[in-house]
Amino acid sequence: MDRHFVLHAPRQTGKTTTLEALASELNAEGDIAALMFSCERAKSAGDDYAAAEEILLKSLRQAAEWAGWPEELLPPESWPHTPAGTLFGTALTEWCRRSPRRVVLFLDEIDAIQGNSMVSILSQLREGHNARPQGRPFPASVVLCGLRDVRDYKVASGGEPGRSNPASPFNIITKSLRLSDFTADQIGELYGQHTEATGQEFTKDAVERAFELTQGQPWLVNALAHEIVFEMGVTGAVTAGQVEDAKERLIRARATHLDALVARLHEPRVERVIEPIVAGTWPSADTSFDDDVSYVHDLGLIRGTRDLEIANPIYREVLLRVLGDRTERFVKADPRSFVLSDGRFDLERLLREFVVFWREHGEVLIRQEGYHEAACQIILMAFLHRLVNGGGQLDREYAAGTKRLDVLVRWPYTGPDGVRLVQREAMELKVWRAGKDDPLSEGLAQLDEYLDRLSLTTGVLVIFDRRPEAPPWKERGCFEQAATPYGRQVTVLRG
Repeated sequence: MDRHFVLHAPRQTGKTTTLEALASELNAEGDIAALMFSCERAKSAGDDYAAAEEILLKSLRQAAEWAGWPEELLPPESWPHTPAGTLFGTALTEWCRRSPRRVVLFLDEIDAIQGNSMVSILSQLREGHNARPQGRPFPASVVLCGLRDVRDYKVASGGEPGRSNPASPFNIITKSLRLSDFTADQIGELYGQHTEATGQEFTKDAVERAFELTQGQPWLVNALAHEIVFEMGVTGAVTAGQVEDAKERLIRARATHLDALVARLHEPRVERVIEPIVAGTWPSADTSFDDDVSYVHDLGLIRGTRDLEIANPIYREVLLRVLGDRTERFVKADPRSFVLSDGRFDLERLLREFVVFWREHGEVLIRQEGYHEAACQIILMAFLHRLVNGGGQLDREYAAGTKRLDVLVRWPYTGPDGVRLVQREAMELKVWRAGKDDPLSEGLAQLDEYLDRLSLTTGVLVIFDRRPEAPPWKERGCFEQAATPYGRQVTVLRG
């Protein structure tokens, strides 16, 4: 109490639900009037801080009425007449003066407020909080809840994230709290509640696979279960295979949560962080990059702020599919023609077809691709996705600084004796960049490690030549055979 806090986390992780539960508990104590209201409607005000104040105060009163508060606790219907830029703080003071209880405010979706409006509201909250020791009535505690940490409110208002000022309205918080993702045990507990209520069990393997795919992201954890139970109509015990099927359905449907997330991919701050992750390169080292990393982490796109990795396998998959949409439209081959007579997938033919595609379209697509440094990886992944995902699946691994992208093709088919089998084919993608040595040796060693981890005896190494002195496009796409350090025979494709 008597503090300002920030509660932030990616969208649909339970922030609003958490605050609603906390407000209910505080109100039950009898001496606190805890109110949560949304700032989202104030987004339309932009820099018009007078309009933003009016909208926020109307939302405040409306939230209290909808909560069924008694008349003596309600905020006033009409607020004091005071100059724009002071109304919000003055109104809160007037409400707290009248209220028989201490007021606690939860400002949900605070980062919807933009520009000068954000500066004005935070300045008034800071001023009111600092005047409380001198006897000014003001909320006993304020929680600012949103997608981003308070440092990024400065960016939303047009400021520079790296500059600090002790008197700044952005220096108003005691602590910034971030809602964590679920642990594997918590997912088991959550799914166990469904079992208790319905009798339908999630097997141990299903829970483990749900954690692997989501890394505990709350919306994804719940969405997988909803997809299985209500959309797929599974009635018996839920298996890991059904979790896998639900993942594919979610990705193909591009649910609202996933669409909202990928809509951020072409924001300059997001692209600066995501591009080196996809390309496997090291990002720039300028001081503003750390703020960009924190911003992308707050969006929920990456796992942490030190090792730059996409937050979970589902986001990894969605991200590359979205970035490769443009390329997929160029792929005209029929996916069914790549299925061999025994039901297996013809990877050798796919590679030959990609060479033709690369010679014809590669130069144009690279120029068009927004993520220029990662263009080769995005183009090949889009080609694979177009031809494999009709009957098989792709598992991709990539992270900043690895200098490669690994992909595993999984193709289910029926063997001659009727047994269901899965064909697995591993590929590694590397880029030969200007001023660097041929990455063949390094690629063979890295592919060796990848094949060893997958217990496979052979694979494919694809090396894209991005040097100015690279061969003409019509000459790209030669194949050769090579041996890894541990003697595995692999195919090398130079594009």
